[in-house]
Amino acid sequence: MRKIHVIGIGSGDPDQLTLQAVKALRDTDVFFILDKGEVKADLVQLRRDILDAHIPEGAYRLVEARDPDRDRAAGGSAYSPAVGDWRSARADIYQRLISEELGEEESGAFLVWGDPSLYDSTLGILEEILERGAVAFTYDVVPGISSVSALVARHRTGLNRVARPVQITTGRRLAEGFPDGVDDVVVMLDAHQTFRQYADEDIDIYWGAYIGTPDEILASGPIAEAAPRIERLRAEARERKGWIMDTYLLRRRPKG
Repeated sequence: MRKIHVIGIGSGDPDQLTLQAVKALRDTDVFFILDKGEVKADLVQLRRDILDAHIPEGAYRLVEARDPDRDRAAGGSAYSPAVGDWRSARADIYQRLISEELGEEESGAFLVWGDPSLYDSTLGILEEILERGAVAFTYDVVPGISSVSALVARHRTGLNRVARPVQITTGRRLAEGFPDGVDDVVVMLDAHQTFRQYADEDIDIYWGAYIGTPDEILASGPIAEAAPRIERLRAEARERKGWIMDTYLLRRRPKG
């Protein structure tokens, strides 16, 4: 039966791969990569660099397909349906790749940024394909170093504080308010720099973009002081590369 590895590859540095991930890479016959267009061509190249660093040349096949576009303008009640449509379109592509490009006894793999369990659609898409019943396969999941872990490591700080919770959320949710009962909040998928809403509060920010890659950018400090610098760095990076992936930790200072 066909077998699929879902491999967490860290945040971009080939050295972040675990031994388990390297073993899964070397067990793979065919790697499936979605091409997001010329603007994000370096994301495909980073995956190629990871393969080159850990697998002998000629030991695998690489199959690319165009990633379907998502309606990023959809908001409010239209947001979830838009994401659902995009995931179904991706499922169509994954299903075709698995059925047409992978032999009955071969192993395929999807390389997932960070950790496959955190804000990634791959696992849900594979389950959707299995539910359709058109192609049979088994799959396993190899955890990876998430951008969250890499962020706090690069800033040399902990993710949580003693006896205190930490919450991971999105910019969309942070815009609705700071989570109740939580003083340490990690924010992902924030295209609108929502941290600026909290510039008047006693909160520090630990921010990073392109974490683990040669283009990595870091900034930290009280939001009131750091926000203008982050806005500038972010705008310059986006202008230079055409896209940006960033993550940040907001940490409320103790009272008194």
